[in-house]
Order: sequence, then C-alpha cells, then structure tokens
Amino acid sequence: MKKLTIEPLTRAAFEPFGDVIELDGAKQIPINLGTTIRFHDLARIDVEDEGGRAIVNLFRGQPRDLPFEVSMMERHPLGSQAFLPLNDRPYLVVVAPAGELDPSQIRAFVTRGWQGVNYAKGVWHHPLLSLDQVSDFIVVDRSGGGRNLDEVSLAEPVWLDLG
Repeated sequence: MKKLTIEPLTRAAFEPFGDVIELDGAKQIPINLGTTIRFHDLARIDVEDEGGRAIVNLFRGQPRDLPFEVSMMERHPLGSQAFLPLNDRPYLVVVAPAGELDPSQIRAFVTRGWQGVNYAKGVWHHPLLSLDQVSDFIVVDRSGGGRNLDEVSLAEPVWLDLG
C-alpha cells in the first residue's frame, strides 16, 4: 500500500488546490477608529454556480488516529469550501487536482494549527482529518440547487503517518 509523504502547508504548495487562509502576507486595513485590524480578502469564495449562496457552518471533527488509511475522496463541483480552525491544533489536509481523480496525484499536508484552507471548486479532498483532540472549524460552504458532492472510493488506499 502506498504511503503519502505529509508536507508542511504553504501557500505555494497548496496553490493548485485553492487558498491557504493565514495572516502572513495578508492586506491589513485599520478599521473601527483604529481599534481593529481587518485582514482583507483571505480566500476566493466561489459558490454561485446554479444559484448557490454562501453559508456558514460549524464542523466538530473527531480526532483520527495515525496511521490512517485514505480509502475515499470527495469534491464539490459547484462551489469552494473553506475551513477555518477555531482551535490552534494541527490537522491534516489530503487533496488531489480537479478533474478526473488521479490517485497518483494525491498529496497530504499538515497545518500549523491556525492555518485554514479553502478548497477550490472541483478539487478532490478527504473529509476533515482532525488530530489528537476534538476540533471545531467554521466552514464557509455552498447551499443551493444542483449536485455538489461527488465521492469516489480508491481502488488502492494510501496511508498517512507523521512518522
């Protein structure tokens, strides 16, 4: 069984799959009479296909034990999906490029805990992979008509392990 190398999550490495949501390098705008800094336009939210609209959810992820077998992937063909962690805990992100799923192109990333991700429309990804403890995420997602979830089982699962 193939073992994935888990890479650190960086904007450059994740760019083919969407956005890394972090404050480093973000445009900063002072607001509220100078008492607040707005970190502006952190992700490209893309949910309007077929009359979709943006919704905000809270996902509570149960911790996954490593090593972990990745046996399926999913995608949302009509909209992006952004995950913003509420806890400063690393979690794993497993992705593959949009289009026909090519298992040889699956990549795995570990976040620095406070980093969020925005999966671009159609990008394959594994469902939420919290580590160590129950973790909460604000998720900006799509609601509306049309089919916005495709799931595929992998013919040959791949393994994730930090060691």
